[in-house]
Amino acid sequence: MVVLFEGIDTCGKSTQIDLLTKKYPQIIYTKEPGGTPFGKELREILLATTIRSKRAELLLFLSDRAEHYESILKPNQNRVVVSDRGFLSGIGYAIVNNNFTLDELVMLNRFALQGDFPDHIVLFLIDKNTLKQRISQKSLDTIEQRGLEYLLDVQKKMKETILTLDIPHLFVDASDTIENIHHQITIYLKVHNIIYEEV
Repeated sequence: MVVLFEGIDTCGKSTQIDLLTKKYPQIIYTKEPGGTPFGKELREILLATTIRSKRAELLLFLSDRAEHYESILKPNQNRVVVSDRGFLSGIGYAIVNNNFTLDELVMLNRFALQGDFPDHIVLFLIDKNTLKQRISQKSLDTIEQRGLEYLLDVQKKMKETILTLDIPHLFVDASDTIENIHHQITIYLKVHNIIYEEV
């Protein structure tokens, strides 16, 4: 059972994953990129280097996704795995970065994931004012430097992709309090029999 936590930078998904894994230690936590030794090296390259070819950037993310699936997701199919980002981010950023079609990207991601998309997605949706406030409080990586409208456009494409692919999902208001969001996520996971009583 794979649950993907998705959203643009500063949306709060990592905070919620930390809360969840402390409360439910039986959950396996991972992330993309960076969930494997190969992914850690690739993450440094992607965040620190300006890549001229958007196709090259896309293929780097896909190579990490394939390695992550083979190393982490596939061996733990009988466990609950929560991933901080995955194919949905890949599609959202790729559509905004270049004129790739959704069909092309779905095909490429199916190949990288051996046809095994996540079982559920929790998507954090942040408004422009909240995003602006949070971005102003941190040093920006090369992706965040592309601006607020860029990030919000990526978010929009993520939401559209979930609805198009009809993957079970929860849309979270990222401007809500940490406590309320945690409660909302916990209820969703319990209702869908992903987690049970607290350990």
